[in-house]
Parts: sequence; structure tokens; C-alpha cells
Amino acid sequence: MTERATLGVAVIGTGKMGADHVRRIHEVVSGARVSAVVDVDTERAKQIAARVDGCTAHTDPASAMAAADVDAVLIASPGPAHEAALLQAFEHDLPVLCEKPLTPDAASALRVVEAEQRLGRRRAQVGFMRRYDTEYMKLKSLLETGQLGRPLMLHNRHRNAASPPFFTSSMLISDSVAHETDVTRWLLGHEITAVTVLRPTPSVNAPDDLQDPQFVVFETDGGALADVEIFVNCGFGYQVQAEAVCERGTARIGDGHAMVTNMAGRWGGTIAQDFVERFADAYDREVQAWVDATRRGEVTGPSVWDGYAAAAVCEAGVRSLNEGGRTTVELVERPALYG
Repeated sequence: MTERATLGVAVIGTGKMGADHVRRIHEVVSGARVSAVVDVDTERAKQIAARVDGCTAHTDPASAMAAADVDAVLIASPGPAHEAALLQAFEHDLPVLCEKPLTPDAASALRVVEAEQRLGRRRAQVGFMRRYDTEYMKLKSLLETGQLGRPLMLHNRHRNAASPPFFTSSMLISDSVAHETDVTRWLLGHEITAVTVLRPTPSVNAPDDLQDPQFVVFETDGGALADVEIFVNCGFGYQVQAEAVCERGTARIGDGHAMVTNMAGRWGGTIAQDFVERFADAYDREVQAWVDATRRGEVTGPSVWDGYAAAAVCEAGVRSLNEGGRTTVELVERPALYG
């Protein structure tokens, strides 16, 4: 198929993530331009739109999608608004890059899966950006060679300097461990079948009533175990690490530093302070890959099935957190559309 000329993108949601995507498409990504932005905050939408020549501001996603210069949609609004925006994009037959979560729960995510199935072809990619991180891609490639043998365990660490004031205990699973849910499925090529959440004594740095840290254990249909240390008030920075333990060796990522210094009897480096800094290159690579595929008339990357599976696993995790014990993951049969 002949590649389209410059892709006109409507960015829905202009908060921290959406504004960063507007900047990314305008300044970093080739082959695309921001032709519209959408936000319920009219003034914020106008301010963001004013930074890009020819960009229009909207408060309604449907009006942006109907614009003649909109060829694709990037959804960066809060999770509860994703389902409606995705279904509207499907109605306009527009390709979509939807930030995670696909939707906040498995039932709504399944409705999106079913809507895309009715189209008979993929139109949406889910923004699990770790699949585009250099270190994660290297680990995935190594595991696929079989050199290390069958994966037995996957250890994950996910730490934030401090949690936002609105964060709840369940959000440690649904908003943070959602990433480890996806990378576990992707790296191992397994579905997660059960989740157990263990609750150590909360850190003194955690806000009142926030169960932080948590220790999450995944069981998979390939016989592997994966664990996640999620600690969102560690105080010192943002860290994401993973180690695969296989039959003939191990491989670990997340320890690299751009620069290590030695001075005055000390050595050390810097630690990223948030996810935007740590995964800046991954976001750039993800959006560029989406633009390139869209211009070719293709949809690649994480599918809405991956978004649904992550939502189902996180639901099981929240049940385990609240009720205790091991919780099984309930998934419908995987449709042929998703391989």
C-alpha cells in the first residue's frame, strides 16, 4: 500500500502525558503532525494548540475525529474516558494509539475487543511503551534465541520516588503493576493465570491508608513464576528493573547508568525521577513506530487483546489485595484476530 503523506493526528487529553505526546509529534517524530487537540479544559486545549501551527482545539473527541485533516488518533485522556473515544475512533475508521490502560476494567476492555472484532481488522495499538525500550527489547531478543533455556522466573522491581496524592492501594496494581503484567506476558510469551498479592508492613514514607510497598506474584500457563516489587514511595527516584532466570543462565536489565562519577572518595551516578525521563526514548520509538505503520496502512504493536488481558490480570490482583490469597485470572478465549 502506498504510504500516506504527513499523518494528521488528533491528541485526546492534554495533561502531562498528552502534552508530552504533542511535543513529541511536533518536535521528534517524522511523518506526522498534530492537527487537533482535545481536552475538557478549553483553555488548556487552546494553549496546547497554539504551540503548533494549524492545530485546532476541541472539547469533544467526536468533533476532532470528524475534521478533514485528522487521519489518526492518540488517546492520552484518563482511563475512564478511553472506551468512548476508542469506539468513536472505530466508527470513523481511524487508527488509534491508546495510552494504557486500554480501559479501567476487564468488562469495558472486552467491549473494545468485541467492537474491533466487528470491524474485522485491527485499528488500535495500546501504549505499553516498555516493549519499545532498548533494554527490554534486548532481553526479549535474547530470550527468543533460546540460549538461556526455558524461562523459570522473572523478577521485577518498580519503584517511584513518591506517589501522587490521589493514589490508592489498588492503583499500585491497576496503574503501576499493569506495566509488569504486560512485559511478563510479552517477554515470556505466556498468559498469566493467577495472581497473589502480599502486603508487607507499609513504609513510614507511605501516606496514611496506602498499602505501599506490595509484593505481587504471577503464575503463568507456561509454568513460570514472576514477581513484582511495587514501591511507589521509595524516596530516591524512579527505578524499573527485571531479571529473567532461565534453565541455563540469567539476564538482568535496568542497572545501567548514563554516567558514573568518581570523586572525593565517592562514586555514583544519577537516578531518573519519573517515568517520562526514564522511558523518553521508548515513547519516541513507540510513537514513531505507530506513525510509520499507520502510514503504511498497518497496525502493529500491543493489541487491544493485550490491553484486555492486562485489565483482567490487574482485576485479579486487586481482588487478591483486598481479599487476600491467590486469585485466578478469568480470560475469554483469544479471538483469531489477535493470533
